[in-house]
Amino acid sequence: MKYSVKQTALEQENKSLFIAIFENQELSPAALKLDLKLKGEITEAVKNGEVSGKIGRILVLRHGAQRIILVGCGKQNEVTERQYKQIIQKAVKTAKETIATTIINALTEVKIKDRDLYWNVRFAVETIEEDNYIFEQFKSKKSENNSKLAEIIFYTEENHEQAELAIRHATAISSGVKAAKDIANCPPNICNPAYLAEQANQLAHRSSLIKTTVIGEKEMKKLGMNAYLAVSCGSKNEAKLSVMEYRNHENPNAKPIVLVGKGLTFDAGGISLKPAADMDEMKYDMCGAASVYGVMNAIAELQLPLNVIGVMAGCENLPDGNAYRPGDILTTMSGLTVEVLNTDAEGRLVLCDTLTYVERFEPELVIDVATLTGACVVALGQHNSGLVSTDDNLAQDLERAAKLANDKAWRLPLSEEYQEQLKSKFADLANLGGRWGGAITAGAFLSNFTKNYPWAHLDIAGTAWLQGQNKGATGRPVSLLVQFLLNQVK
Repeated sequence: MKYSVKQTALEQENKSLFIAIFENQELSPAALKLDLKLKGEITEAVKNGEVSGKIGRILVLRHGAQRIILVGCGKQNEVTERQYKQIIQKAVKTAKETIATTIINALTEVKIKDRDLYWNVRFAVETIEEDNYIFEQFKSKKSENNSKLAEIIFYTEENHEQAELAIRHATAISSGVKAAKDIANCPPNICNPAYLAEQANQLAHRSSLIKTTVIGEKEMKKLGMNAYLAVSCGSKNEAKLSVMEYRNHENPNAKPIVLVGKGLTFDAGGISLKPAADMDEMKYDMCGAASVYGVMNAIAELQLPLNVIGVMAGCENLPDGNAYRPGDILTTMSGLTVEVLNTDAEGRLVLCDTLTYVERFEPELVIDVATLTGACVVALGQHNSGLVSTDDNLAQDLERAAKLANDKAWRLPLSEEYQEQLKSKFADLANLGGRWGGAITAGAFLSNFTKNYPWAHLDIAGTAWLQGQNKGATGRPVSLLVQFLLNQVK
C-alpha cells in the first residue's frame, strides 16, 4: 500500500473518501464541508438513520466513480486506541469491496483520547499493514486478491511534517513486524538455528550499517557456554548465536543498547517432554529472536542514530540419547552452577549464557525478549507482555514505550524472596523455582547473570502468537522495542 499526506480537494471524481460521522448526529469538519457540495445529502442520510455514528457503522454513497464512505466513529473526542483501530479496519475492508483504487482518508479528524495527529496516522498505517499480512509461502495455491485499493492519502490541513513522520515510522515498524512474523511462522524443518543465522547475514548484506557475526558450537564450548550447549545436545541441528551489530551513533564509541532474543526454533521439552496436544506451536518458541530480528530491520530502515546490537540465541530442544537430563549440574559461562530440575525450563539456560556473553560489548543496557513461561500467560493472558527488571528507570522507559506504541506490557515484582525459590542443595541455582510465581522466578533466575549492566526482561509467551482460527505470530513486541529506541534518540 502506498501512503502519503496532502491537503487536497475532497470532491475528486477519481478518488474515494473516508468521512467521519459521530454519535448524536455530529458531522466532522470534512463531512460538513462535503455536505455543502452535496446539497445536504450527508445530513439527510444521518437524519433518516441510513448511517449511525456508532463505531463501525458504514454507509457508501456513490457519485460516479467516487465512493464516499461514511464511517461511524463513536463519541467525538472519546475514541480509544482499540476503537480507532476497529474503525480503520472496517473502513478499509469496505473500501476493498468497492472499485476504489485511491482513498482520501479524512478520518484524520477523529480525535483519539490523549493522542495527536501523529498517532492517528501511525496507528492507521500499522493497522492496515497488519490486516494486509498473509503467510502463504508454503501453499501451492495462493489466495486471490481482488481488491484494487493501492493508495491512501491522509487528509490534513496542518501538521504535514508530523503526519509524514508518522508514515515513515509506521511503515518501518510494520516492515519489522512482518519480518518477525515471517520467520516465526516458518515451519521448524526450515527455520532452525542455521536459518536464523542466514537471515541475520542477509540483513547485513541489505544494510551497510549492520555487521553480522555467527558463533557456532565449537566457539561456544571454548567460551564455556555449557548451559546453552546442554540444551542443544539432543538435536542434530547445531546451535548458532547470531550477533547483528548496528552502528550509527555520532559517537562510534558510544555504548550500545543490546537486545537478546530467545531463539528456540523448536522446543519439545527435551526429556521432560511436553504433551502432544498443540506441540506444533512450539515452533513459536523462537519469537523472541524473531522480534529482535524485526527490530533490527526497522531501525536499519529508519537509520536511527544509535548503536544497537541484536542477538538471536538459536537452539533446538529435543530428546535423544545425548540430551541433557533432570539432575544434571551445568557450569554456566559466568561460573555459576545450575541444577537441572526440568529440561523444559531450557530458555533460561540458553539466555543465561547469552546474557553473560554480551558483557563483552560493555552495553549501556540489555533487554532480553523470550517466550519464557506458561506462568506469564496464566498471570497476564494474551494482552500484556510480562516485564521484569532490576532497574527502575529502564522499566519505566519500557512501560512508557509500551503505552505509546499500544503494545502493552505489565511490570511484575522482583524482590529477593523469589531468589529463595531457586535455591539448590547441590548447585548455586536450580533452573526451576516451583509452581508459584513462575514468570517471576524465571526472571529472577536470569537476573543472576545481569549484574554488570542495567537489564530488563520481556516475557512474551502470551503475546507472541495467537491460537485457534487466527493462529499465527503477532510480531510483538517489535512496536514496543522500536518505540523504546525512538525515545532514546529523542
